[in-house]
Amino acid sequence: MRALARLVARADGRGGTVLVELHGETPLLLRQTPADGGVATVHLVGGAAGPLAGDDLRLEIEVGPGAAVRVHTVAASIALPGRPGAVSRMAVSAVVHAGATLHWLPEQLVAAAGCAHLAESRVAVAAGASLRWRDELICGRYGEAPGGAVVHTQVDYAGRPLLRQSLAVGPRAPGWAGPAVLGGAPATGSLLVVDPSRQVEAAAVDGTVARLPLAGGPATLWTATAPDAHTLRAHLTV
Repeated sequence: MRALARLVARADGRGGTVLVELHGETPLLLRQTPADGGVATVHLVGGAAGPLAGDDLRLEIEVGPGAAVRVHTVAASIALPGRPGAVSRMAVSAVVHAGATLHWLPEQLVAAAGCAHLAESRVAVAAGASLRWRDELICGRYGEAPGGAVVHTQVDYAGRPLLRQSLAVGPRAPGWAGPAVLGGAPATGSLLVVDPSRQVEAAAVDGTVARLPLAGGPATLWTATAPDAHTLRAHLTV
């Protein structure tokens, strides 16, 4: 299955945001929900199971100057096996213009047994824009070993590299559960905050949570591992 969804937001000139384009194809269905404090809010609704191996799904987001958008998903995304040898792909690309704000806060990606999935995000953030970008991965459903999943995130700030991060788990990723990667934890994730108005905090490690200031912009990255999705979310709520 192939699907494309697109979201374009513009400032309305009155302190709010209007969605000038909101288009989706099954299973990527976009639904606008009530705004919160002038921030346009959109939920991504899965119109079918999956992603299944062989699916190629793309989401494009553009937030114009001065606009503010928050994007959620209504439920976790479960990557499932499909035809042998096939890979499922979910690609998100976003452009955040000067003075704009984007909060990408989806529910978790679950790598079910037997899946082969690539989650790829590419984000371009203009100088003076703000971003909150969260990725969470659960390695297998309850009581099962995980399938194969690769999560790759690329973020540029003011035209320069800010973050390049990749994680591979599953049977084709040697050592992923070892002490150098997840240390046996079934849940992992990260939260990137880019905010010119916020003081960048010093690096710190607290248990399985690390806070890292980034050199390429007014940005801080939190990374965490956890025994379950609920604990992981608590670690990545800042």
